[in-house]
Amino acid sequence: MKNLITLFSFVLILSCFNFLSAQDSTGESEDIPKNYKKRSPIYDYSEKQLNNVDTIPDFAANSQKLKVTGTIYENDGVTPAKNVMLFIHHTDENGDFELKRQNKKRYVHHRGWVKTDSDGKYTFYTFVPGKYLYSNELTQILPIIKEPNKPEYKIETFLFDNDPLLTGKCRKKVEETNPKRILTLKLNKEEGLFEAKRDIVLGREETESYSY
Repeated sequence: MKNLITLFSFVLILSCFNFLSAQDSTGESEDIPKNYKKRSPIYDYSEKQLNNVDTIPDFAANSQKLKVTGTIYENDGVTPAKNVMLFIHHTDENGDFELKRQNKKRYVHHRGWVKTDSDGKYTFYTFVPGKYLYSNELTQILPIIKEPNKPEYKIETFLFDNDPLLTGKCRKKVEETNPKRILTLKLNKEEGLFEAKRDIVLGREETESYSY
């Protein structure tokens, strides 16, 4: 009889545990969208409400701190574009894309999101990305745009004026097509960081893939 009571108690505890586990897994599946793994990272922000300023992870720990500001305009190049999301990500100071994993999805650690107000302005506090010592790729910040009621799309990358690889035909091509994507760094000694500006005109910088 004593053994029977012990067995019954064990079954009851096990049943309760399975029930709670099922509740937890159900809660996770309800919170994570079905297309979570395949969708663009622009939708993976955790904030309840985005604003037009964001700080990239590890900003404070890096020596080459960078403040990037700008205005996003409608296609006419004059009217500030409101409620536009801008997502960026880039390498760490060593030139590596530091990858993390959340809900079985990999993502680039150094990333951030902003959403413009009525003035169309945005600000990112980040740092100057690094590159491999013998790499032949330009130093870049990779952006994605999401306009209201439109699918997201990639725009031309942010480049750096002092990049030793941005020379010759490469620089000429960029300057002929969109010189605004080249960031000129200015040192702000009071704040202890570099400052740069890039304005974006919607519909004029869309690209299927990132190019130099």
